[in-house]
Amino acid sequence: MIRRNLWRIAGLIALLLGVIGAVLPLLPTTPFVLLAAFCFARGEPVWHAWLLRHKVFGPLILEWEARGAVPRRAKWIATIMMAASLAISALLIRSYVVWFAGISMALVLVWLWRRPE
Repeated sequence: MIRRNLWRIAGLIALLLGVIGAVLPLLPTTPFVLLAAFCFARGEPVWHAWLLRHKVFGPLILEWEARGAVPRRAKWIATIMMAASLAISALLIRSYVVWFAGISMALVLVWLWRRPE
């Protein structure tokens, strides 16, 4: 029971971050919605089913669960947002942390663009 509740809470937090990401340009939506679906599949099947039926998120989640696919549009949005975040960070922060963030983002983008569409 505790484990199920933890999955529910994690799913709700991820979904909330995904919804916020739909409004804020520097916070991504897709990874958080996929994480919410993952958590709900383990903690709350009813909420997972609701996400699968959702007109915006449903097709994205179904493609991810079936084939590990990410739409090209989502890839481009993620790429642009990461580049913008890195550029802003580089202008505002003079630290090795920006290098670490840049390398991390590059690795994530390589992985992302290798996913099927």
